[in-house]
Amino acid sequence: MSFNRPDQLRKLTESFDLCIIGGGASGAGVALDATLRGYKVLLIEKGDFACQTSSKSTKLVHGGVRYLEQAVKKLDWHQFKMVYKALHERKTLLQNAPHLAYPLGLLTPCYTRWERLYYRIGMWLYDKISGSTNLKSSRGLSKKEIQSEFPSIESHHLRGGVLYYDGQLNDARYALAILKEAERLGACVLNYASLASFELGAKSLKIKKVVFSDLLAKESYTIPVKAVVNATGPYTDKIRALANPRMKPRMKVSRGAHVVLPAEFWQGETALLIPKTDDGRVIFVIPWRDYVLVGTTDDPDTLSESPVILATEKEYLISYFNRYSSKKATLEDISATFVGQRPLLQAQLDSTLNTDTKSLVRDHEVEVDGRSKLVSIMGGKWTTYRVMASDTLDVLEKEVLKVPLKPCLTKDHLLVPASPVALPSDVESDIRTHLEEIYGPSAGEVYGYGADRILPNQPYLVGELNYLKEHEMAITWDDVLSRRWGIAIRDEALAEKLKAIKKEAFAS
Repeated sequence: MSFNRPDQLRKLTESFDLCIIGGGASGAGVALDATLRGYKVLLIEKGDFACQTSSKSTKLVHGGVRYLEQAVKKLDWHQFKMVYKALHERKTLLQNAPHLAYPLGLLTPCYTRWERLYYRIGMWLYDKISGSTNLKSSRGLSKKEIQSEFPSIESHHLRGGVLYYDGQLNDARYALAILKEAERLGACVLNYASLASFELGAKSLKIKKVVFSDLLAKESYTIPVKAVVNATGPYTDKIRALANPRMKPRMKVSRGAHVVLPAEFWQGETALLIPKTDDGRVIFVIPWRDYVLVGTTDDPDTLSESPVILATEKEYLISYFNRYSSKKATLEDISATFVGQRPLLQAQLDSTLNTDTKSLVRDHEVEVDGRSKLVSIMGGKWTTYRVMASDTLDVLEKEVLKVPLKPCLTKDHLLVPASPVALPSDVESDIRTHLEEIYGPSAGEVYGYGADRILPNQPYLVGELNYLKEHEMAITWDDVLSRRWGIAIRDEALAEKLKAIKKEAFAS
């Protein structure tokens, strides 16, 4: 079978061991882990895969420099453990899909001798905590070295800096790669499938069946299941209440706003960490697929399926970019914007003063409802998605299925096709870069669908559209432009041009 909806719908003929609600990073991770443990898995997502939080991250694979700083300042063992866990997961995430995640150098500028010493010690500790999983050792830089190696930075008043390493990922495609691998191994995976209700046992009130609607065919399905995992991120409380109306809300959200600029505003492949702002935030300036990403904000927010960036957020981010960049940008230079809403546990929020979301560590918790036996994975972040999934399966096996724990097999499980197809040697360089960056070892297979360009001087191919329908479950233009290609959140104008040329290919 292929990764398309007709093939997946044909699998809905029997019961499943596990139904996962949510097709972002957490749900995808649980699906792969459960499938590798031998369970029959169904995953449903009401929109497209990774259409919310998981495709609107800052694209970093990191331990959390600011969390380490807080752990040391506050002697907070909980935050230290979170950093340790994330740093040791970082290399695994990069190794399992090297075409979608890779090391990224980040420069921290310093403007006093004390800052140079302070951040040098901090990054040295960051390296030491990483241990054998460290990507590359950090190093201190003089002002002259920075001016020579990183000409994009504004060097006025600069005293030096520290260069350290984390990772960068294509978040939407990474989630898709996890899901495709879970499906290849036997899982049934569906987008545009919205949970309607649960059918509970008459006496136990335990979930016995899930009822969901195929939003495209307008058909309803009732599927017997042994267990259900709620992996809906910011929407966790809605599913919890559906399973048991007596459950009290536990989730809050914060918003992370980002602006994108053309690559000319930040030359080179090294990112910038702005370690402190006037209001105590951390901002990143990141080279990102021929553009530059600037973000992020971190403020309490109201849950929304389509959060829109505020004018004040754009002004805030551009103003800080201009403080540190030698080439200044204006609001008119912004090529795209996006906002991601991050799931926070209410208990974490209550533990901070004045709902200070920027100081929260993004840790996770696995909850089991004693009545319905719904398992909810809450909180967390992209870098630790695999650990979150493993913890979820361990709790599910112990408290719901009541079976001996099975080993987690995802640590060294590559997310690449078993039979890669190489590109022909004569493929034009921009097309080669595009296909290899997006599809990795499957680039040759995709190219085989046709090499005609949609737009002159752009690497996007007409043949790709059929591949995306047949093998990547793309249904709408937003699926293609925002997540399969990601161009809509880098260059909104170019995305609209591509759509206009081939509007008939997908639903709007």
